[in-house]
Order: sequence, then C-alpha cells, then structure tokens
Amino acid sequence: MDILGIAVLIFLVTDPFGNIAIFLAALKGVAPERRLKVALRELLFALVLLLLFLTFGEKILSALGLSREAIAIAGGIILFIIALRLIFPTPQGVLGDLPDGEPMLVPLATPAVAGPSALAVLMTLRNTHQGHLWELYLAVLLAWAGTALILLQAAFLQRFLGPRGLIAIERLTGMLLIMLSIDMLLDNLQSVLHIAP
Repeated sequence: MDILGIAVLIFLVTDPFGNIAIFLAALKGVAPERRLKVALRELLFALVLLLLFLTFGEKILSALGLSREAIAIAGGIILFIIALRLIFPTPQGVLGDLPDGEPMLVPLATPAVAGPSALAVLMTLRNTHQGHLWELYLAVLLAWAGTALILLQAAFLQRFLGPRGLIAIERLTGMLLIMLSIDMLLDNLQSVLHIAP
C-alpha cells in the first residue's frame, strides 16, 4: 500500500463522519466561544496518541512475541468488526452516554478519534509496511488532517448533509472497510498457508 492508501485506511478507521454526532453531543455543554478551541485541543491530543502508538506499538508487540501474520490477520478481523458496527450500529451508539461539561481527552481524543480500532490498525501497519517508517508518519498526519477538517466543521456538515446524509456516508465507509479487511485477511492467510496469489 502506498502513502495515500494507508492514509485513506487510517482516515476510514477514525470515522470522522460517524464522529460528528459524538463531537456535537460532547461539546454541547461547552461555552460557544470555546467549542472550536476545545475541539482542536482534543484533535491534537488524538494526534499525539496516534503518533505515540505508531512509535512504540512495535515494542509492545515484540515483547508479546507475536508474528507479523498474526498481527495482520487480527487487524483484518478488527477492521471487519468495525465495518459491521458502522453498517449496523447499536442503539446506544459507539460510545454510549457522554458526560456533561468540557471534555478532556475522553471521549473525543480517545476513544472517538484515536480509539482501539485506530491503534490496532497502526500496530498492524507498523509490522506489515514494507516501506520507510516516515511514510507511515506522513500517512497518519494526512489522515488526521482530513479527520480534523471534517470534525472542526461538524455543525456545518450536520446541517448540510442532514442525519440521513451522515448515516449514508457512515454506511459507505463501513462497506469500504469490509473490502479492505477481507483483502488484508486473504493476503495474510495466503502467506501463512504458502499459497501463491
């Protein structure tokens, strides 16, 4: 996968369109003049978490003694589950009830943007990417910039797209993630079973 492909994958997993409602709900209790600052702060926290996990995630996996194929297959399964949740959401939403007041780190930075799924995908990419490490860092920055651009315009996008438009985009994201996860699973199962593509 090239840098753009990796960035798109990370962007899809961070699910900015699905997080619009979460951002709006979490910022509802914040003073209107502070909402943009708080949202930007939370997005910067999320970026730091993503970069830290990309940097140190490999050490965690090495300490656990996990193989490259096992990590990639697990990443594919996690992507598949995320995609199913996007296509068939639960009534309580992704994060359940949100606390009142100004959010700090939780629930916007994590688990909304830098959630377990995004961190698992970064671990998988770090162990399976054949290119230079800077390519992964650049892909994370590109994906985060796209996510931040959408979430900082959350109120406008909600008015423009409406609830049905947001749901449609989230379902489409889920379909794309299912295709990516199946491709990831097939590639790594072929590697484990020594089957030529």
